[in-house]
Amino acid sequence: MGTPSNVVTTSLSSVQKRHLIRSKRVPMRKIINISVLTMIAAVFFMPLWWMADTSLLSNQQVFDYPPHYIPWHPQWTNFIAAWDQPYFSRYMLNSIIIAVAIVIGQLVTSSLAAYAIARVPFRGKKIAYGLILATFMIPVQVTFIPMFLMMKEFNWIDTYQALIVPFLGSAFATFWLVQAFRQVPQVILDAAQMDGAGHMWILTRIVLPMCKPSLLSVAFLNFVFHYNDLFWPLITTQSNSMRTVPVGLTYMIANDGSGTSWSTLMASSLLAILPALLLFFIGQKYFVQGTAHTAIKE
Repeated sequence: MGTPSNVVTTSLSSVQKRHLIRSKRVPMRKIINISVLTMIAAVFFMPLWWMADTSLLSNQQVFDYPPHYIPWHPQWTNFIAAWDQPYFSRYMLNSIIIAVAIVIGQLVTSSLAAYAIARVPFRGKKIAYGLILATFMIPVQVTFIPMFLMMKEFNWIDTYQALIVPFLGSAFATFWLVQAFRQVPQVILDAAQMDGAGHMWILTRIVLPMCKPSLLSVAFLNFVFHYNDLFWPLITTQSNSMRTVPVGLTYMIANDGSGTSWSTLMASSLLAILPALLLFFIGQKYFVQGTAHTAIKE
């Protein structure tokens, strides 16, 4: 049986050993986490890398085996050829015009609807909000035929109106902004109302500035969605001057047949996604803030 001092020494040693073992386990856990996250990131990044790699190869190198994972002799002329394709710049301009117009329209309509639901008491508010949320359950493809007939009746086929007007309202944007507007402290709105401010003044001077990250998140998501939309522009456009980037690229492949230049096509696709990528890199901070702000509960 040891002395008390030996017992304390033994106890401290065992604690130190457990601490050392635990300290060794933490880096291993970090390594595993980093490895898993790196693999997940690689899965998402691989299509973009493959697109960029193919856009810098010659058309012959695209079909080589083993494949060229790194373009040692980049063919920058592919991007010039992509841009010089007939109507390509027009496709990009159309996509940007349509996406920006829809985003602005949705921010206006959704902000008004969300403010009314979140901050204005009126009879039937819960029912109205429930009906808006119920539209989430309706696949947008189901609405294409009636919308197309309506656009045809208005004589809007192959016009900007047909591509923009049907999407000026958004249930998703309204739902997102309702959650954000509910986070604004009621005491601030009460103080403004006591000073004589109306709802429009409160909305434009207080609520919208305080919810800027959520507004930017909605704008970013809707821009990407409508910039990359294929089916509705494919249905409602007939001329090259009105086609968007996804529709234009689809027609490029279809018209080229077996003679498709995949390197030029990948260069076109890379140029086409650049606006969305730049927007993401510029606004990712606001997107994360908006997501966190909307997720907070009262």
